[in-house]
Amino acid sequence: MRLLEHKNGEFSLTEDFGNETRFAILSHTWGAEEVTFRDLIDGTGKGKAGYRKLQFCGEQARRDGLQYFWVDTCCIDKSNSTELQEAINSMFHWYRNAAKCYVYLPDVSKSACDADDKPNQPYWQSTFQKSRWFTRGWTLQELIAPASVEFFSEEGELLGNKASLERHICEITGIPVKALRGASSLSDFSVTERIAWSENRETTRKEDIAYSLLGIFDVNMPLIYGEGREKALGRLREEIDRALKGIKREDFSVTFSLSNISDIEHFVAREGELAEIHRQLSGDGSRRTVVLHGLGGIGKTQLSVTYAKRHKDSYSAIFWLNIKDEDSLKQSFVKAARRISREHLSAISNMDINTNIDDVVDAVKAWLSLPNNTRWLLIFDNYDNPKLSRNTDPAALDIRRFLPESYQGSIIITTWSSQVEIGHLIRIRKLENVCDSLKILSDASRREGLIDDPDALQLAKELDGLPLALVTAGAYLNQAAISLLDYLRLYKESWAKLQKTSPELNSYEDRMLYSTWQLSFDHVEQQNTLSAKLLRLWAYFDNQDLWFELLQHCDSTHPDWIRELVRDELSFHNTVRVLSNHGLVEVDKSSLERIESGGYSIHGCVHSWTIHVLNREWDRDLARIAVEFVGSHVPNEQAIRPWLTQRRLLQHAARCSYIMLNGVVIDNMDWAYYNLGNLYYHQGKFAEAEQMYWLALQGEEKVLGPEHISTLDTVNNLGLLYSRQGKLAEAEQMYQRALQGYEKPLGPEHISTLDIVNNLGSLYYRQGKLVEAEQMYQRALRGGEKTLGPEHISTLNTVNNLGSLYRHQGKLAEAEQMYQRALQGKEKVLGPEHILTLNTVNNLGVLYRSQGKHAEAEQMYQRALRDGEKALGPEHLSTLDTVSNLGILYEDQGKLAEAEQMYQRALQGYEKALGAENIKTYIPALTTIWGLGSLFEYQADLAKAKIMYSKALTGYEKVVGPDHPGSYRLRKILQALDTTTGGNTA
Repeated sequence: MRLLEHKNGEFSLTEDFGNETRFAILSHTWGAEEVTFRDLIDGTGKGKAGYRKLQFCGEQARRDGLQYFWVDTCCIDKSNSTELQEAINSMFHWYRNAAKCYVYLPDVSKSACDADDKPNQPYWQSTFQKSRWFTRGWTLQELIAPASVEFFSEEGELLGNKASLERHICEITGIPVKALRGASSLSDFSVTERIAWSENRETTRKEDIAYSLLGIFDVNMPLIYGEGREKALGRLREEIDRALKGIKREDFSVTFSLSNISDIEHFVAREGELAEIHRQLSGDGSRRTVVLHGLGGIGKTQLSVTYAKRHKDSYSAIFWLNIKDEDSLKQSFVKAARRISREHLSAISNMDINTNIDDVVDAVKAWLSLPNNTRWLLIFDNYDNPKLSRNTDPAALDIRRFLPESYQGSIIITTWSSQVEIGHLIRIRKLENVCDSLKILSDASRREGLIDDPDALQLAKELDGLPLALVTAGAYLNQAAISLLDYLRLYKESWAKLQKTSPELNSYEDRMLYSTWQLSFDHVEQQNTLSAKLLRLWAYFDNQDLWFELLQHCDSTHPDWIRELVRDELSFHNTVRVLSNHGLVEVDKSSLERIESGGYSIHGCVHSWTIHVLNREWDRDLARIAVEFVGSHVPNEQAIRPWLTQRRLLQHAARCSYIMLNGVVIDNMDWAYYNLGNLYYHQGKFAEAEQMYWLALQGEEKVLGPEHISTLDTVNNLGLLYSRQGKLAEAEQMYQRALQGYEKPLGPEHISTLDIVNNLGSLYYRQGKLVEAEQMYQRALRGGEKTLGPEHISTLNTVNNLGSLYRHQGKLAEAEQMYQRALQGKEKVLGPEHILTLNTVNNLGVLYRSQGKHAEAEQMYQRALRDGEKALGPEHLSTLDTVSNLGILYEDQGKLAEAEQMYQRALQGYEKALGAENIKTYIPALTTIWGLGSLFEYQADLAKAKIMYSKALTGYEKVVGPDHPGSYRLRKILQALDTTTGGNTA
């Protein structure tokens, strides 16, 4: 390879260089006056127009720290046919090895504006998309081969690179992103695909349209200019076939056919899996095996069909073998024998194909084992009853009996079992991109516009990326005049009946959602009854994240099999592993931080099957076990980082709540309802918490009586809940009842009594009754310090609350003293990331803002927000309270854009968490609305300001009454606005 070197404004040709030399390379379209090899030798090229390209390339290479560069017009001696032939056969590799490829576009200018330019794109993009460079044959490999491709305008200005302009290049050329990025080998793309990339390209010499593709297919052939386009393309095709199938391919070719295989019209997604299959099966003809395993209905068969169709040119013969049982498999071998004998008469000789089936199997295996017959592909589909050590089914098959003896060829096996370990295992999972699910739903239902239909999105999410479920739903919708929402309702209410009456699916043979997992379950039950019982129990938990410790709440009242299941971790994991081996369960992939062991999940559709098929009627014993285990696992506030466990429990709590609220009566479970209420309360799920607390209270009053301590604990918690919801009158009623009930049997200084006193202080504080609030706080503090000690968490909570009271009274020094004492104590007792610690951190931020210490305030808020998002999530109410406070701070600092962003985030979060109606009585949400009003007023948008202030006032008057200082201030603000605008803010 000869290179150019730019020195002192002159260009000189070097001798041949090795692969170690770093160089730049030019890609361009040829013009009338290009500088040739002879021009450089004779020193006569400077007057030609093409000399400017050399100057551009050399100067750009110098700027990129490259001493050498290559230009096709002058670095090849085209008068030497041997050199030209070698160069054309090597050119793809030269471009691939270049450190930089510069694309010079003389028909794209940065200084001229095209009439077609659109206002939302740079004005040169329309001419870029129409550039002649994209129509030339040779530039295809110049685009694909180099890792770094940069595009330059006529003026030599950088327009972008292959990565930054990727979307435009894909649209112009039709070349997939993976090919442009080099993320996949070009051999991952079929011959037809690669040929299609060049269909709209032209070359000056007709034969070059074939020669320019040599590198794309990694083949070599002699150049015969004058043979014409078709002959050149014909020779190229022969070279491609020879490379793909081997020199003696013609001796073993069998016409491609999948005539008896069910197929879908439009295959969706799975590009990553297709590429991995192709990578694993590519090689020198020696045996390569891929095992596609996963849940029934996940799309393993259709993936295999698509691979075979896409890569049929890579194989001399493809045979599809149904291995669901031995008879089906042998009949598949008979079909293969007939296809072979039609094209190779002597291959299956002197044999009655219809009667001597075992001999036919041996004959096909022998033909596949012949020398040089290395490019075949066998697809063993439905290997769902494999011969394994633990599988005692006499009908189980050993696939190795049916494999050709010679170590050659390619094999794909589809199975639900992860224990078929005779090749490279690829687990096929659900479709992660909901757009892929919507595409399947649209194709199967023949309904258009689903991609933007919220009902379709809801249905697609429910079916959770399972192709069989999506195709089943689509087929039903295609034949029934019902809406998507009606189908979703039927799916939830009448799952089994809906599946039984769904149309048969040609693309999935005899598979239906109703029966597709029954075979797997039968094998599970045969192998391990404990695993089968766990799957039945799973119907009463959520489908995601079931873990060992959650089930570790057994006692003598529980069945023996439950105690055996959780005897130790090994017993639990071994039980689950049987389900996993059958494709029914997989390790949970949740990214949430946790303090207990990892969990397992089952697909949502399989979960529906366990509910409606494995448990046709509610099993009250299993339901009780689930509620007991979830209720027992709710952590108290003193637990280590309790929020981590709380978040994991939420989905299981929701399942338990559904069971209890839909007709399953479970007696003597008041304690579990109470614990679930606490779980919901701490996770900001107030409506659900109220349901659970009332269930608990009704049971406790009935069984224990209205004055029992447990009953009063629930009453107190209802008071806390109502206070958080802004229902202050209901909260006071609950607190007073609990206080009177506690004082009588426990005394005025008992911890439970003092907690109620503290809660009443917080309620009075929110009502603006500051004197009564201070009395309650002081009583709680004195009693707490005496009974519990100064560092008990109850004492510290009261200290924190006194800080808030003093801040509200303007006693800022006393407030800071209280907050600092509470913070130090909580950090010591609970740790720096506990929610109660962060509550005090947030309060310090509020105090510092009141003192005008904006930097310190922001530091506190950011800490509270960062750790709150980590501990509770970005949508928890406590997190949103901090977001709202940051909005207030940013407004004080004049950072109006940041302030509005915080306010809007908080308001949207409150509405999502509480509902549009409930935020009208939630004080932090009303404070956020107030802040937005203030922000709009500052921006002179008085109409919006008045709307926000009015909403805030209505809420404040409803929650704390018209005489509260907050209500009074809001009325004054609105009166001032009316005075300013004369009552007209339009």
